[in-house]
Amino acid sequence: MLALAVLGHAAAGAIAALPLLKRNQQYGVLLLPLLVAAIVLEAVLLGLRGASIQAFPLTGLFESLLVLALVFGVLYLFLRSAIEQVWFNSIMVWAILGIVLTAVLVARPASRPHDVAATPWAVAHGSAMILATAAVVFAAANSALYLLGSYRLKHKGIMQVLGRIPNMETLTRMNRIGVQVGFVLLTLGVISGLGLASLVGPGIAGWLADGKVICILGAWGLLAAILVLGRFNLLKVKVRAYVTIMALGLLLVAIIGVTVAGATRHKFSRDCGFRIWDFGLAPATVTV
Repeated sequence: MLALAVLGHAAAGAIAALPLLKRNQQYGVLLLPLLVAAIVLEAVLLGLRGASIQAFPLTGLFESLLVLALVFGVLYLFLRSAIEQVWFNSIMVWAILGIVLTAVLVARPASRPHDVAATPWAVAHGSAMILATAAVVFAAANSALYLLGSYRLKHKGIMQVLGRIPNMETLTRMNRIGVQVGFVLLTLGVISGLGLASLVGPGIAGWLADGKVICILGAWGLLAAILVLGRFNLLKVKVRAYVTIMALGLLLVAIIGVTVAGATRHKFSRDCGFRIWDFGLAPATVTV
């Protein structure tokens, strides 16, 4: 089922790229059905994993990334009718494909959740971090489009912008919304993570010293700087775009570079013989 979802997103990504390559666009009508089919497959897969552990399927990085892909996919489907420019379609579809491919890298059998996964701290932490990441990905996608449009206009490629990239004001506004929503949700994720750390594992001090958490706090700091400096008009739009992409880069390092590489001590343990792993994007899981 995961393989079929990946194939669906890959095919959608290829179709979205055809207008950019000025190739035959007769397959463009398949873009929406492919995306919807892939999203449905991911939802069914999450449902099956939830049934296997008899809990909400938000107990590991793999499930968290699938939920992130679902959230971002639904967001794209919602915006697609309002923004039909080909570059916007391509960036959003490729971003979803990247999330799904990352999920493939960390795919593991479903883990039985520990009791702590049912606590309000864990539920709030996992939900807030997933939605925050989706908001930052959305903001960064619009930042990339803004930089692309600015580059094209600077080099007198106006015909490569008109009808292909949303106008600069729209991109700036969507970036601002994504940053604001991402900052609020990331703040909730950090606070709930502190609450979860106080219950189990090495405690708050050990949680804050972990490389994964440091990357997430760095991304939170960049989003805060964007909002504060932007409030006083001290940040140019182009600089804002670069800083947004940097914030996303830190989140990707936290998810991929730290978690997947295993260079993290971000785990919660109890003396009862269980080890509870928390990937920052999801409530804790247990391995006996």
